[in-house]
Amino acid sequence: MITSVLVANRGEIARRVFRTCRELGISTVAVHSDADAGAPHVHEADAAVRLPGDTPADTYLRGDLIVKAALDTGADAVHPGYGFLAENAGFARAVLDAGLTWIGPPPEAIEAMASKTRAKELMGIAPLTEVTEDDLPVLVKAAAGGGGRGMRVVRELSRLDEELAAARAEARSAFGDDEVFVEPYLEGGRHVEVQLMADAHGTVWPLGTRDCSLQRRHQKVVEEAPAPGLTPELTASLHEMAVRAARATDYRGAGTVEFLVVGDTAHFLEMNTRLQVEHPVTEEVFGIDLVALQIRVAEGETLPAEPPEPRGHAVEARLYAEDPARGWAPQTGTLHRLSVPGLRLDTGYADGDRIGVHYDPMLAKAVAWAPTRAQAVRKLAAALERARVHGPVTNRDLLVRSLRHPEFTGARMDTGFYDRHLAALTTRNEAGAALQALAAAVADAHGRSRFGGFRNVASQPQTKTYEHGDRGYEVRYRITREGLRAEDFPGVRLLGAARDKVVLEVEGVRREFAIAAAGDQVFVDSPLGSCALTARPRFPDPAARTEPGSLLAPMPGTVVRVAAGLAEGDRVEAGQPLLWLEAMKMEHKITASGAGTLTSLPVRTGQQVEVGALLAVVSD
Repeated sequence: MITSVLVANRGEIARRVFRTCRELGISTVAVHSDADAGAPHVHEADAAVRLPGDTPADTYLRGDLIVKAALDTGADAVHPGYGFLAENAGFARAVLDAGLTWIGPPPEAIEAMASKTRAKELMGIAPLTEVTEDDLPVLVKAAAGGGGRGMRVVRELSRLDEELAAARAEARSAFGDDEVFVEPYLEGGRHVEVQLMADAHGTVWPLGTRDCSLQRRHQKVVEEAPAPGLTPELTASLHEMAVRAARATDYRGAGTVEFLVVGDTAHFLEMNTRLQVEHPVTEEVFGIDLVALQIRVAEGETLPAEPPEPRGHAVEARLYAEDPARGWAPQTGTLHRLSVPGLRLDTGYADGDRIGVHYDPMLAKAVAWAPTRAQAVRKLAAALERARVHGPVTNRDLLVRSLRHPEFTGARMDTGFYDRHLAALTTRNEAGAALQALAAAVADAHGRSRFGGFRNVASQPQTKTYEHGDRGYEVRYRITREGLRAEDFPGVRLLGAARDKVVLEVEGVRREFAIAAAGDQVFVDSPLGSCALTARPRFPDPAARTEPGSLLAPMPGTVVRVAAGLAEGDRVEAGQPLLWLEAMKMEHKITASGAGTLTSLPVRTGQQVEVGALLAVVSD
């Protein structure tokens, strides 16, 4: 029997495993980088071991340090979570060789399936060895790992070498393995997968289907179970192929087989030999705990001949610290508040935590279950809309709009959903943002006691200026005997105000605005949506101005590459790649915003930069 489990991972998956272990009476051990020293998963474990450093390569990818931590703390089993070393056969062998129980599939199964190239060979599918114009578009993929890292769509043959190099660099950073391969890119398909659970006695459960078609950068954003709109015949075929893949590798534990479904035809993509980020939707539909089943299988128990019957529908949305309107750029900063009422919320963060640059920017997974798909989708969208997410920019508004988009509600989505609809889904509600800026200004005035005393003579209007993204809002208002007088808002009446709440009547409709301030940031939540405003100083610092044509770092990160042969004085074209930043395990291309001369290139490969740092200057 397992008595103590070390989780070789971080964040929400570590907390998820700890929760199950507590219910089973099993003690827990956490490992953590220096950046994660104060993280919730560290405090929730019965014991914790420091992995010196911040980067994944120095910490969560150090299998030798993790095995030593298990032995030093008396843990008798290791759970890999997902990502990092979860699909590393060498790590699994090291755990077993140390006399510990591995809560995962056999190393041989990992070797057979964790490399996507070998998995395709096992399933009788050959990757492309040469690419011609007739093969385009193609998909470059990392052979190891998952999560969309090391994946690139190539539509022009001239860009293949560049994208291969970028995919290798990203895969090496994320998984410690730079093997990549190329396969045809099938457009207009749905990403559908089958969850498996298998024991050591020949029982393999296909636990329904999941649809994960809403993706950005080939990483899933919204997932649901069961996948809607599949015929019984197609579902049976998917189950059969998934079970065949498991039996071909003598698989044990939890795993997922992924497919691209085009029409009524399923194309095998890969098998993930680990628990998936989206496993909660399967748990909700089948009423099971997949981590508990993993532990039971690792202890040698036999699964019942048939899995439980599924019921209802579940939908999961991944809440990321990122700006979808700016190329999905990851965001950093302090997470002041995270509250999503009425749902299952799996998160690795607590209020006040710092969102750094070293790891994936996912803040939480919000999961809704209901008897029908329509009810589950509506429940999830409404809960996210009412959520309080204060801190870095997130994709929360995008999620709400995606869940309410007719293509999604009608189950007509495919993996190109965001390619088609991103611009419309990220369009800002300017009228709503202006009203939220007015509410913020009124709350600020109340907090500074501006509501006391009135004059018989007209006073000068108060002015408050806020920034929201790349837009500024100047609010001019007065508080008179007749109430609020706000220029540009003639139909608005003030019904009540406090430091944390403002009630306005807008064209006869009562609207309540919740206000939360943190430094110069003001977070406004209301039925009109949510808005993160930055208060502008009354007298801006002239030194803060930047030279025209300056390219600034959109996030803290590391300069991993500068375009080959690029030097100051070179002529560059609009959109030309100049350099690449690595942050949050992803590469981000920095391109020239316009044609001109590269007059300054003050950074070099390997250099760490902070957000707002000058990367280059392109002058007309």
